Amino acid sequence: MRQSLRFILVAAGASLALLLAGCATGKVAGGGAYHVTAYKPHDPSAVRVKVSLSQENVHVMEGDRCLMAAAISVGMPNKPTPKGNFTIYSKQEHKRSGSYGFSVQGDRIVPSTGGGGGRYVGYPMGYWCEFAPAYGFHQGFVHPTPRTHGCIRLKGEAAAKFFALVRIGTPVNIATTQPEDATIGPKVQRVDDSRTPDPDPHIMVTEAAFEKPSGPLLQ
Repeated sequence: MRQSLRFILVAAGASLALLLAGCATGKVAGGGAYHVTAYKPHDPSAVRVKVSLSQENVHVMEGDRCLMAAAISVGMPNKPTPKGNFTIYSKQEHKRSGSYGFSVQGDRIVPSTGGGGGRYVGYPMGYWCEFAPAYGFHQGFVHPTPRTHGCIRLKGEAAAKFFALVRIGTPVNIATTQPEDATIGPKVQRVDDSRTPDPDPHIMVTEAAFEKPSGPLLQ
């Protein structure tokens, strides 16, 4: 029984690496912690989000003041992150995917796209901040090269802090480059989750899949 269960988990992990490249969480999945500093805005209505696709960085700004800067994963060339001006119009702390996830069949947990038998549990996309239909910022693995299906992933506590900084109506600009690339960009701590083991499906179908910050969100 143990050998069979181990085989199922290994197979599920291998399948998830291909099918679910878009969404995995940070420390829960075995990656190291990613600590970023985020500052309280003086005027929350003045907060702006700037995404640099070429540098794979997000800058949360209040005028010329940087509230938070973090490494991100962006869309692959065949499924790019949309460019342009947007606003955050939906936030959900514990969102799960409606397209990719798991089929829970007793002790068996296997990758699923929502069809077939068993109870479907969507892949965790914690701290979801939607800026265009089906596109949002959310918690997940961050790679050194474009990796997602168009969403923007932030690692671990960076996602929770970003969630705390933005609100419904916060403007978002997504472009190939940003003015902050030359000034703030070189100071951003890089992340490479490309060799991080796939998560245990038995954890990912529970609330433990949503990684919580280890300390205060904003300074």
